[in-house]
Amino acid sequence: MPREIVTLECTEARKEGKPPSRYQASRNKKTQTERLELKKYNRFLRRHTLHREIK
Repeated sequence: MPREIVTLECTEARKEGKPPSRYQASRNKKTQTERLELKKYNRFLRRHTLHREIK
């Protein structure tokens, strides 16, 4: 299977001392070789922030 499930974590929450929000997404390993970055909603900060793929 070329698809894998990855976890996305907020990049701005830890700087502000809040718990990070996490999302799960899937990506195609063959077409997307770099780490996934998406703007998602962080309920602790109450705004959309950049979420990056973590291992």
